[in-house]
Formats: sequence, C-alpha cells, structure tokens
Amino acid sequence: MLLDQSLRGMSLTEWLVTSSLFAIFALFAKAIYNLFFHPLAHIPGPFFARASGIPSWYYAIRGDRHIWVAKQFDRYGKRVRIEPNTVVFLDPQAETEIYGMKANVQRSGFYSSWKTSKEDVSTINSVDFGDHARMRKFLNVAFTEQSTRAASTFVVQHIDRWNELQLQAIGGKEGWSDPVDISQSVTALTFDIMGELAFGASFNIKEPGDNPFRVVPHNIESLLKRNYVISRSPFLDLLLWLKPRGLDNVINSLAPSSVISYFHFVRSSVENRIALYKSQESKPEQERRQDLFYFLCEAKDPSTGLPAYDGIGLLGEANMLIVAGSDTTAIILSALFFYLTGDADRYRKLTCEIRGTFASADEIVPGPKLMACEYLRAFIQETLRMCPVLLSEMPREVRPGGQVIRGDFYPAGTIVGVPGCPSKRNPDVFPQPSRFWPERWIVDEKAGVTREEVARMRNSFHPFAGGPGACAGKNIAMMEMLMTVARTLHRMDVRRAPGSTLGCDPRNRDEYHLTDAYISLRQGPEVQFKRREGVKA
Repeated sequence: MLLDQSLRGMSLTEWLVTSSLFAIFALFAKAIYNLFFHPLAHIPGPFFARASGIPSWYYAIRGDRHIWVAKQFDRYGKRVRIEPNTVVFLDPQAETEIYGMKANVQRSGFYSSWKTSKEDVSTINSVDFGDHARMRKFLNVAFTEQSTRAASTFVVQHIDRWNELQLQAIGGKEGWSDPVDISQSVTALTFDIMGELAFGASFNIKEPGDNPFRVVPHNIESLLKRNYVISRSPFLDLLLWLKPRGLDNVINSLAPSSVISYFHFVRSSVENRIALYKSQESKPEQERRQDLFYFLCEAKDPSTGLPAYDGIGLLGEANMLIVAGSDTTAIILSALFFYLTGDADRYRKLTCEIRGTFASADEIVPGPKLMACEYLRAFIQETLRMCPVLLSEMPREVRPGGQVIRGDFYPAGTIVGVPGCPSKRNPDVFPQPSRFWPERWIVDEKAGVTREEVARMRNSFHPFAGGPGACAGKNIAMMEMLMTVARTLHRMDVRRAPGSTLGCDPRNRDEYHLTDAYISLRQGPEVQFKRREGVKA
C-alpha cells in the first residue's frame, strides 16, 4: 500500500531514475549469477564473456567474432564459455557428438531470429527437431543425383558465357586484361546459375549493361549483416518473445531499402516461377521445367497428401536457395583465385594438371576424368579449409535429458557448437594449419604425407557440415567449383593485378580476408586474365 502510494507520487524524472537503477541492479545480479552460480560457471572463458553476452555480440557487430573466438581457444584450451549459456569446442569428437545424427540437440533460437513473421517457417529458420527433419526430407528430393546431372548442362552454359565475356574484354590484345574484382565477377556467375537452377531463368547479371538485378547480391549482404546483429544479441531470448508480439512488424518497417528490395525480389521470383509451374501442369512430366523449384512445388506431405509448401513456405525456401545457392559457392571461388594467384609454383602445378588431362575446355564435363584431377580437388579442399563459408559455430541447443560431450554432461538449454574457422585450423588435426598447402590432401610418403594422416584429416573435415544439418546442395556446389576452375584455366591464364592488395587480410597479406556475418563476406582479389595461345574470343 505504502509502496503503491510512493510510486504514484513519483515524477517522470524519478520514474526514469528508479527504472534505470533497477535495470542496472538486475543486470549486475544477472552477471553475478552467471559468474558464480550458473550451471556452466566452472567452464573457463573470458571474464566479461562469462558474465554477459555483450563481448560476443560486440565482435559479431565488428565482423571478426571468429578471430576473437580463436584467440579464446589459444588462451583457455579446447572448451571455452564464450557467452553465459554458450560453450564452444575445438575438438573433432565434440563436433561429432554435437552435430551427429544421434545428438540430443536441436537448432537454437539463433535460427528463429531470422524469421520475418510467425508464419515464416523454412528449412533455414526452423528450430523444432521434427519440423526441420520433415522439411529437409522434402528439400532433399530436389538434390538427387539425377538433378545434379541435369544441372550440369546449365552450369556449363553459364561458365562458357562467363569465359566468353572475359575473352571479349581482352579483345585482340596480346597482354593482360584490365583488373577485375573476382569476388564480384564470380558472384555474378553463381547468381545467374542459381537463377537458372532454382527459378528456371537466369538473371543475367554477369552480362554487360544495366540490369536491375545486379544490386541483389549487395542487398543480400545488407540482409546478412542486419540479421546477424540480431541473432547474436545478448537479449535474444527477449527479442524472440517480442517478435511474434509486434517486434517483427517494427523490424520490417524499419528495414533499410536494400533489405526491402531484396524481399521484393524474392517474392517476384517465386510468383513468376509458380506461374510457370501452373502453366505447365497439363504437359507431360518430361516436357516440364524440372528445376529445384519444380521439386518443391511437387512435394507432398505424406500425412495429408496435400502440397508440402504453401506460398509463405515457398518464399522461405526460395530465400534459402538464393543465399546458399549463389553466395556460398562464390565465397570459395573468390578465395581459390586469391590463393591461386599468390603462388606461382602451385599455379603451374594446377594448370599443368588441367591442361594435360583435357585436350580442350569442351572436354571438361562432370565425370571420372574430372574427378581424377587430384590436385584440382585438393586445391578446392584446401580452400574450403582455409576459408569456410560459416566462420563461427552453428549453435545447437541441448534438448531435455541433456547431452554428454567429451565425457561431460550439459543440461537442457545449454547452447553448444564448434566454430567453423578455428576447427579447420586445429593444429591437432592439420599440421601447419595457417599454411595454404593443397598437398596435405594427397598421399605422398616421400613428402611425409601418409595415408593415415590424410584419412584422419578427412574424418575431421566437414566443409558442408554433417548430420541433420548437412548441406543438401553440396554435390551441385562441388560440381560448379570444379567446372569453373577447370574450364577457366584451360582457356586463360590469370594473375593477381600488380600492386593490388584487395582481399588481403590486414594481419597477414598471404591470407584471404573474410568478414563474419553468419555467411562469410569478402572483397577481391583483383585479377587479370590473358588469352592462352590458340583460344579464340
């Protein structure tokens, strides 16, 4: 009664002061609990990170959270508490126990934060274990061996056109082309391939001239940066509670124009593809456009016999296909050209293998002959190791009943994970982990690379993730990378633009610089192309 009367008699200033003091006290009490009484209090980690999620969030905003996490492993060992309720590991066995099929974990609220509305449920943002498994089953239908073979025709057409544009830019000159930011160039290539494979039509952003779709990759980058800041927030639990209660509407209304433009692009792409699907329903199956979106439209829920996806569901999956189908492959190709143009000896070794295996670029097609290019495959493997698409951990929440990891029990609700970048530079698994060395993947007893060592590295290396979260399109992605590199190097020589440092890590110019925004962001390198003798424009 007295308290109630006191509160009613307070001025606005007194209310603000009292509320601020209460908030400070609550945060201080929470920090004390996290440091000394939390179930994870015994696990080592930075003092302020154990007290609050703010340090982790700060580095996520900066884009170098993966570097900060790697430093914590150097200081605290193979298990680090980087947030009050988050433990990350630098250990292959822990990776298996967290991401394996038998793990008693599910996706954390990190993924739920990517929803734009309550109805927006897709493979990329689904948290419920059963829902995610069901949607992955539908998605896997679109990524069969048959669909990969069918996709190769379109991939070849786009790579050849990309090479043709580079040769035209060289023209009749005997020397090198003007410098090209290869990260932008390969992004255009993979984006056009994605459009062809997913929506039945290329967006043609690699072509010269004005094109309204050319801004879409930049808009994707804006979306990733914005959402990553939200998903790594120390107040994520509160945000997730508020999102279906009006916060989603606020976030959407405050979205920058680049993000709004991106979602308009997704919607229009889906609407156009659905219209094409409906227009072909009366045709025989073999005459219909059977791209990835076709299989999503055809998917049926076995429990009801009804279509597996409604309009909102198709929008969600389209968003995933656009980002995963273009940006991820472009990241690896950008990094590969960085390391390729930074090492003359390995450049010669790779070009000799490709040009010695195939008489012409037209011979380079998916199959045993391409897969026999051992050094090419090793070069891509090493690029995937040095420059993972996901630099930080894929967070998993321990489900009721708990989970044992490396012999220790973690209660329900604990967030666990293995960061992508540090794990792929684990010195216990990869000798000289910071060295770009494709030869590590090729057995050569004379060079000291044993069969057992290669097998051990391969068993601990999961560039496309594993378990229930494994990348469904990994075969198409690998085919794209093999074909792009092989056909390009068969037709042209490539070098780093003299004096250019675009793409170089400021801490070590021999390494490619990546920014953490859930999916890696990058620039460069700047390269130049030169026509090989006998190759026509």
